[in-house]
Amino acid sequence: MSQSPILEVQDLSARYGKVGALVGASLSVPAGSIVTVIGANGAGKSTLLNAVMGSLPQTGHASGTVRYDGGDVRGWKAERRVAAGMSLVPEKRELFGTMSVEDNLLLGGFRRYRARESGWKGTLDEVYDLFPRLRERRTQEAGTLSGGERQMLAVGRALMAKPSLLMLDEPSLGLAPRIVREIFHIIARLRETGVAILLVEQNARAALQVADYGYVLETGEIALHGPAHDLADNPRVIESYLGLGKGA
Repeated sequence: MSQSPILEVQDLSARYGKVGALVGASLSVPAGSIVTVIGANGAGKSTLLNAVMGSLPQTGHASGTVRYDGGDVRGWKAERRVAAGMSLVPEKRELFGTMSVEDNLLLGGFRRYRARESGWKGTLDEVYDLFPRLRERRTQEAGTLSGGERQMLAVGRALMAKPSLLMLDEPSLGLAPRIVREIFHIIARLRETGVAILLVEQNARAALQVADYGYVLETGEIALHGPAHDLADNPRVIESYLGLGKGA
């Protein structure tokens, strides 16, 4: 990973009340790369993303260093991190179900609109080019979309903010294998736009196929890390995460 990092996390720990969920995690995301964090359910993956984003629930507390684009963002609220170019697509997607697809997307670009940033509406065409199905369904209520379409909309809404760092929490969760392949194909294409991606996934096989570098999180701690193709060949990773199933 020779490029300069857009995100550097050092010794990040998080707890909910007295319960520790993340212990001394350190990772780096170079600009324009895809980095994945894989691990079983309950390993602390979502906690890691929420701690990086500054969006832990009220019972949560984080310590450690989070540097984004060279600056220390500790103490920044999530809204300030979004304005700086960090964007998180949460596991639950959190769409506005009674609003149209297009209105959900436009809300994603609202900060840029409010700042009178030129070209913000042109990003809508870029999102539609990436997700043609959203263009077809642009007047449809978000709550009536399929699971795969909702995931596309959640990613598209995040892209409307023109992030430099896009964090994806379990984008394949609950989706059929064919849709998973489509989602990961789009994630791979996003690399070409220059956005850096931090991808948290239980589907280790699919994640390691698209990522440049990977980290294995086990019970709140980074157990292994290395180039994604090396992790995919690692006997411990194969036994724990890749032993079942073929393909994404």
